[in-house]
Formats: sequence, structure tokens, C-alpha cells
Amino acid sequence: MTWGSVFQIIGGVGLFLYGIKLMSEALQYLAGDRMRQLIGSLTKTPIRGVFIGALVAMLIQSSSGTTVMTVSFVHAGLMTLKQAVGVIMGANIGTTVIAQIVAFKIKDFSLPILGIGVLLVLFGRTKRQKYIGNGLVGFGLLFLGMQTMEASMAFLRDRKDLFLAFSSSPLLGVFVGTAVTMVVQASSATIGLTMAMAAQGLLTLDAAIPILLGDNIGTTITAVIASMGANRSAKQAATAHVLFNVIGACIFLAALPLYKQVIVSTSGDISRQLANAHTIFNVANTILFLPFVSVLVWVIRHLVPDRGETSVAGPMYLDMKLIGASSAAAVDAVKKEILHMGSLAASMLRDVRRAFEENDPKMINEVTQTEKGVNEINRSITAYASEIWQKGLSSDLSTVLGSYVNGVGDIERIGDHATNLIELYEYKIDHGVEFSSLAMEEFRDMFDSVEDAVRLSLESLDEEDVAKAKEVDRLEDEVDRKEKTLRKNHITRLNRGECTPQGGVIFIDILSNLERVCDHAHNLSYIAVDISKLHR
Repeated sequence: MTWGSVFQIIGGVGLFLYGIKLMSEALQYLAGDRMRQLIGSLTKTPIRGVFIGALVAMLIQSSSGTTVMTVSFVHAGLMTLKQAVGVIMGANIGTTVIAQIVAFKIKDFSLPILGIGVLLVLFGRTKRQKYIGNGLVGFGLLFLGMQTMEASMAFLRDRKDLFLAFSSSPLLGVFVGTAVTMVVQASSATIGLTMAMAAQGLLTLDAAIPILLGDNIGTTITAVIASMGANRSAKQAATAHVLFNVIGACIFLAALPLYKQVIVSTSGDISRQLANAHTIFNVANTILFLPFVSVLVWVIRHLVPDRGETSVAGPMYLDMKLIGASSAAAVDAVKKEILHMGSLAASMLRDVRRAFEENDPKMINEVTQTEKGVNEINRSITAYASEIWQKGLSSDLSTVLGSYVNGVGDIERIGDHATNLIELYEYKIDHGVEFSSLAMEEFRDMFDSVEDAVRLSLESLDEEDVAKAKEVDRLEDEVDRKEKTLRKNHITRLNRGECTPQGGVIFIDILSNLERVCDHAHNLSYIAVDISKLHR
């Protein structure tokens, strides 16, 4: 083997992987905000997880990327281990698409496809046209990389004796496939290389199938790395990926003769046979394991036992690994973090209400401490969003992320007003100010409407529900009217001497702060309206 051949192999693998990367970026851009919605629906039943996991892996052209997302979601508490197993199964199926595409004999068209793609990139008038061009460039490079890998191995045709060991020892093939995939951390590249060698007659089907099984084991290293430094739940998800692929490979290795017969019956071309072998393994493995997901989860929890996790005061969902795996997943993480931040701001309002209604001074410290968490999340979301924007986003996703970042400011201001209110309570108890029973009734009435507005605004954001956003719009008008009416009523009571001047000032400040809280809830609810416009 000459240095030229080595460089040719490396170059071919590089072209292959870069082609996959360009296709992935183009598909994610063209999917736009629907990609975010798809990822947001991952946290469902295991069966639904299989289908969604397969679709996401097809879009991002990586089972490893999908698994990294899954590990991050489990770490954040967005997904249970049982749900994660379904997504991991689906991701394994989705990643077989690359092998199926490569098996098509369209290598002669790689350069024309590449040329058309470049023309679109250079002369396309819209971003959409340019990304379609990028996708075509990636598609062309995929096959150009395969051609380069095949050509680089032509000199080995007369040295088939070097590969006889793979045919006689399936375990060696599994080991080599596992080791190479662990090193390059891309099963698609190893599978592409295996198909290239088989196309040159260097590997028989008997030798190539165990290597493919090893590829499926090796790809689990990415999930293991992603779980390092994460909590026990994330480690359990990574363990699920390892067990699923290792046990599956062992089953198919034990039934190798039968497995080979099935593969041979699907096609006469060895490239297509290997693509089918990859697909059949992952589909059949999923069918075998899906009825026993609960059993697999039980085994995993015994291998990696649960431990009590410490509570998280700051951000929970902003995992930097998601930015590298998928911009859409990272944007969805921002949404989840905003909802977390919103729940903290809502809890501050509940604590304020409890302070006034139950005269509970302990709520002063509760609100003060919670505000620190809200402020920390605010800073973290802003920094995280900046990192996402630097990676580059489709126009739809960029619009959604911009709306989220604006909404963060409104939630932070709700927290500020809750702090203002608890300070008014503190002043009230320090100076022995009492409210009349009528004033407290008005306080409760105003607080009911404001809390409803905050709750509905967060629900409208979570569910992207325009109807709930419109209900917040109605409540905002109602609160404005109440604020004016109650302010006028209180001034009348002041003039009659029915309450003290100090009490009057505090009460009017309370009304003002609550009215401002409702304004910010109203602003927050418009995120759902803005996002709905993207899907018309």
C-alpha cells in the first residue's frame, strides 16, 4: 500500500462524511420549525418514539446525533428511560437510509448532481434555493466519496488473502467493525467503507456481515461519551443504547447462517445486500425488543441503579451537546427552559399571595431566593441562544428563537414585579399596616385574574395554542379595567378616612405591579401567535 492509496482512502472517507453533513444541514434547514416540533414530540410512548426517532435520524442523517439528543432529554427530565428506549430504536432504523442511498448505482451521476448543486449555491436567489443546492452538493459528494474509496482499494484485488480471516472468523469482523466505528464515531463511514471493499471483491458477504454488526455496536460510543458528566438517568439511556445493539448483534451472530440466507434472497448485488443487511438488522432488532421495553428498562435500572439527584436551582435544559447535534433540538431546549423559568416566576406570585393572605413572613426569603434562579436562567438562555445563532439557523427557526429570547425578558420582568410586591408586603408588616376586608377582597379578585393570565400565557407557549393566547388578551383588558376601577375605589376610601394613607399607597402600588405583570404575560402569549404565522 502506497501513501497515495492511504491519502485516497482518507480523502474518500472525508468526502463521504462531508457529503452527509451537507445533506443533513440542508434537510434541517428545509424542515425549518417543523423539525423543532418533531423533536418536541419525542417525549411520547415507546412506539411513537420509534417512528419519531427514525424520522429525526433521517433528517439529521445520524443515529448518534439523535441518541445524543435523547441522552440530553433524559438528563434534563424531559423524557423517561422507557420513552428513550423507543427513540433509540427508531434512530437505529433511520440511520440505515444512508446505506440504502449508497447502494443505488448512480455513481456516474455524482458529478452532474454536484455541478447542479454548485450552480444553485452560487446563483440561487433565495436561501431555500441555496440550501437545496447544498443538499445536492452533499448528495454528489456522498457518491464521489464512495467512488474514491473504491478506487483506492483497487490495488488490493490481487491480495484477497489479506481478508480471508474475516470470512473464517466472524468474531474478528465484529471486533474490527466495532473498533473502527468507535475511532471515527460515524457508523455511516464504516458501513460505506465496508460496502466499497465488498464492491471491489475484497470482502465476501460472510466477512462483511459481522463487520456491519460491529458497526452497530461501535456507534454506541457516542451516547456513552455524551452521558459522561451527566446524571444517572442519562447514563441509563446510554446503557440502553449499548445493550440494545450488543444483545441484538449477539442474537444475529448466533443466527448468522439464517441471516445470510435472508440477505442473499433480497438482491444479487453485494452493495444492496449489505444495505439490506443493515436495515434488516435494525428493523428486526426493534421488532424483537419493542414488546420487552419494560424488561429492558428493569435490567438497566439494576445495572445502573437510580440515585437521588440534587435539585437544580438554575437552568435545567440548556445542554451544549444539543447545539452540535441539532439546532432545532437546541431551540426546543430553549423553549423548555423558558417554561421552567416561567414556572419559577409563577411560583413567586403564589408565594407573594400567600404572604399577603396568610401574613407569612417566610415567603419573603422564598421569593428572594427564587428570583436569583430566574435571573440566572435569564442570563443562561441569552448566552445559549447566542451560541445557537452562531451555528446558523433557517429563517423560521431564527424567528422562533428570537421570539423566545424576547419572551425571556417578559418572564424576568414578572419576577421583578413579584419581588416588588414582596417588598411591599415587607414594608406593610414592618409598619403595622392593615388592609380592610374590602381591600383584601379586591386584592384576591385582581390576583385571580393576573394568575390566570400568567398560567394561560405559559400554556399557550407550551402548546403553541393561539386560542389561549387570545384568552390572555381578554384577561389583559379585564385587568386594565379592574386596575382603574380598584384604584378609584381605593382613593374614595382614602378620602372617607376608611383606610390609612400608608395602606392606600401600598395598595395602589400593588395594583400597579399586578397590572404590569399582566402586561408581560400578554406579551409572552404572543409568542404562540407569532409561531402560528410561520405554519400558515
